[in-house]
Amino acid sequence: MTDQQAQPDQELGPVLVVIPTYNERDNIGKIVKRLHAALPKTHVLVVDDGSPDGTGQLADEMAAADERVHVLHRTEKAGLGAAYIAGFNWGLERDYGVICEMDADGSHAPEQLHRLLDALPKADLVLGSRYVPGGSVVNWPKHREFLSRGGSLYSRIALGTNLRDMTGGYRAFRADTLRKLKLSTVASAGYCFQIDLLWRTLELGFKVVEVPITFQEREFGESKMSGNIVREALVRVTKWGLRRRYTQVKGLFGAK
Repeated sequence: MTDQQAQPDQELGPVLVVIPTYNERDNIGKIVKRLHAALPKTHVLVVDDGSPDGTGQLADEMAAADERVHVLHRTEKAGLGAAYIAGFNWGLERDYGVICEMDADGSHAPEQLHRLLDALPKADLVLGSRYVPGGSVVNWPKHREFLSRGGSLYSRIALGTNLRDMTGGYRAFRADTLRKLKLSTVASAGYCFQIDLLWRTLELGFKVVEVPITFQEREFGESKMSGNIVREALVRVTKWGLRRRYTQVKGLFGAK
């Protein structure tokens, strides 16, 4: 079965792909078109944070022309995590069985989404991974790749997991998994949000698997990565890791 022919597993229920946007007018139409060429039955929710470049208006035009496209407008740029949580809640309220994350900038190939969906019947969360065998990055600046790999390695060590790509944003959740993550308590605003949700999923004992993807650097627009986002992730992951170690030590003394 080719990537373009793949269809979601009917037993999983309807699939929603949440795509946060901020100044992605040059990208959003292309991504949605490619997604529907690969998986025609998949619905898309564009969560726009008041883009001044007209991304939200274009998304509205797309939604008016295609019932598979939906738009959620937010009045301020409050961060990736807040946008995803708003999108997740929108999907949960409408009884989608699977809710996915995908970037708007073309870094996640819509033609590879079926890889995540194919693995979901035997998992609670599937990660599209750049760093497992078969995964790769294309045209990414070396300093960005170093930062990503370093962040995943640090998170893996601090949190005690063997997962290779802790920070990636190409993911497929079962709706039932998201319902149990207490989304209302998630405070992570930047890319730390990805580690936050993954850590919550692991702590609850859910099964997480990784499948290889090809990550491609965006062609248009600018990256939203910043020093503040990196610092937030470092502080929060360190705190979670220390809490994990404290719990382990407390358990050892309590067992005597």
